[in-house]
Amino acid sequence: MASKKTKKDIQNKGENKKASKAHKEVERSKKTKSKEVKSKKIKSKKSTSKEIRAREIKSKEKLYPKFNSKSLYIAGGITLFTLLCFYTAIDNEFVNWDDDRNFYDNEIVTNFNVSNFWSQTKAIFTSDVIGGYNPLTIFSFALDKIFYGLDNPMPWHLENVLLHLLCTFFVFFIGRKLGLSILGASFFALLFGVHPMRVESVAWVTERKDVLFGVFYLSAMFYYLKYVTEDRKKRYMVIISICFGLSLLSKIQAVIFPVSMVLIDYYVEGKIDFKKILKKAPFFIASIFIGLLNIKFLNEYGTLKSTTEYGGIQRIFIGSWQYTVYLIKSIVPYRLSPLYPYPSSIQWYFYPSFLSFIVTGILLVFAYLKNWRVLFFGLSFFFVNVFLLLQIVGAGQGFLADRFTYIAYIGLFFMYSYLFEQAIERFPKFKNVILGLAALLIGVYGFMTFNQNKIWKNSGTLWSHVLQYYQRSVLPYGNRANYYRDNGETEKALKDYGSRIRLKADDAAVFNSRGRLYFNFNARDSLLKALNDYNKAIELKPTDHEYWANRGATYAKLNDLQNALTNMNESIRLNPNYGNAYLNRSVIKNGMGDYRGALDDIDNYLKFNPYAYSIMYEKGRFHNILKEPQKALPALNTAIKNDPSKGIYFVEKSKAELMLGNVPQAKSDIQKAKQLGAKVSPDLENTIMSQ
Repeated sequence: MASKKTKKDIQNKGENKKASKAHKEVERSKKTKSKEVKSKKIKSKKSTSKEIRAREIKSKEKLYPKFNSKSLYIAGGITLFTLLCFYTAIDNEFVNWDDDRNFYDNEIVTNFNVSNFWSQTKAIFTSDVIGGYNPLTIFSFALDKIFYGLDNPMPWHLENVLLHLLCTFFVFFIGRKLGLSILGASFFALLFGVHPMRVESVAWVTERKDVLFGVFYLSAMFYYLKYVTEDRKKRYMVIISICFGLSLLSKIQAVIFPVSMVLIDYYVEGKIDFKKILKKAPFFIASIFIGLLNIKFLNEYGTLKSTTEYGGIQRIFIGSWQYTVYLIKSIVPYRLSPLYPYPSSIQWYFYPSFLSFIVTGILLVFAYLKNWRVLFFGLSFFFVNVFLLLQIVGAGQGFLADRFTYIAYIGLFFMYSYLFEQAIERFPKFKNVILGLAALLIGVYGFMTFNQNKIWKNSGTLWSHVLQYYQRSVLPYGNRANYYRDNGETEKALKDYGSRIRLKADDAAVFNSRGRLYFNFNARDSLLKALNDYNKAIELKPTDHEYWANRGATYAKLNDLQNALTNMNESIRLNPNYGNAYLNRSVIKNGMGDYRGALDDIDNYLKFNPYAYSIMYEKGRFHNILKEPQKALPALNTAIKNDPSKGIYFVEKSKAELMLGNVPQAKSDIQKAKQLGAKVSPDLENTIMSQ
């Protein structure tokens, strides 16, 4: 029995060993699997950390899609429709509202040519025009002058329109990058492209500033959206920096761009990250520098000085009223005018308009807390881009301007386009109705724009339109009168001057302007009328140097040179930097035989107008009279270099060459002068050719 038990025990023991071994293998297998699972988890974590950026990019691309050929075709169609709406602007003329001071009477532009390209370019980028530092815009005018001349406005206007079309093109793709559907982005771009509040920025050549800075501002904005929604490629930031810099050089409004970048960060990320704001320090520094430079020029020119009696807290209500009007006109563009004069007094409705600031503030706080990104981004973008243009600090003659909304309205138009898109999604049954209403709205805006462009046809149509709304404003009457005066419509001009005088009899400027009309006629009776008007202007404002200079010129025409000289001296005493007085006094001194004094005045004039190369000819002429050919020659060579088409320059140069004994060159100059059609004195020609 015992032996059998032992065998069973041995058998059980063997089975137990096998079971134990199997159990150990199972445990070992579990541990192995556990290690493998852990290993896989670790690998999975490592893989996620590497791919997290790619996944973010992929998710953003879903929200902010890349573009395809369909988008390009649609954007092209939108720009074509915009072109049709602005077609009537292309054939307009220049107007006598800052076009003269910006380019067609601006010597830095009128004297710009291939020969002095680099020196003139340097001058443009180191100076201001009527208090504004927008050198890239002025440079574009200088190039237009070379290519098209000053007698053909059509290409100048066409260039403005094309720049606006490019802005519209960018707005479509900005809309797509902001997450709008193709339909929403199309509505967005059409609102921007054909809204009647665009007309002033496009149809007015002077406002090349808007469309030029707009192209660079919007291109920088587009590439910043690519930067934050696709991949943070360094080349994008290079493009952004270049476009931002060019925008700053086109118009001061570009200083707001760094704030717009912060708003884009918020829209994409859902928060305002102060670390990212600090990274934009170079952009903010550039904006501050250009801003301070512009303030310096504006202050020197006197633009920052208030032109009205309003001050203090009243200006806050003026600003809030402007803000309210801009909000309303974004939907209902009523009573559009190139000029909105200050009201004679603050009306009652200015005060409750302050609620627009309060409501905006409440909406922004609420939108930020609720993470309503569209509302916060759109309203903030509008506010920050228009705030500095509100006349809380008085500058200029108008307190509203359609052009101030050119970029700012993008914020409001984005919100409207988002609502349009949401309405279609939430009410699919009414999709056709919503699309029909949207098409009707765009059609109405386009029709208004088509007609609004015609207002800018010329200075006569421009100021006549302003007078439809503001018949008590003196500026439109005066400017329209100047237009009639310069176009030979004397009776119309005199009527408008009379209207302006009736509105403001103590306005010295209107007597000065009417005096210029009479001055243009050489008849003694007309010159005496001009003298009476200049007397009245000086009586009303004896400290104005221009009035004294104009009266001096009138005395000179009447051949009263002594009184002419006395008036010119007084003009220069009042303003030693008034170059025209020196130029006119040189003519008077020339008539009195004081050639040295005339030459001194020419030199003084050239200090203030170094690019008036035609006056270098006069300088050379006086040096020849004074037997100083060695000084005459450099001045005449400068005049010829900058305008080799003037035969009289070569005539005067031949005299200097003859006095210096350079007979072959003198003969060559005479021949050149005759080829160019200049009248050559027979005595001079015989003297030179007989040598």
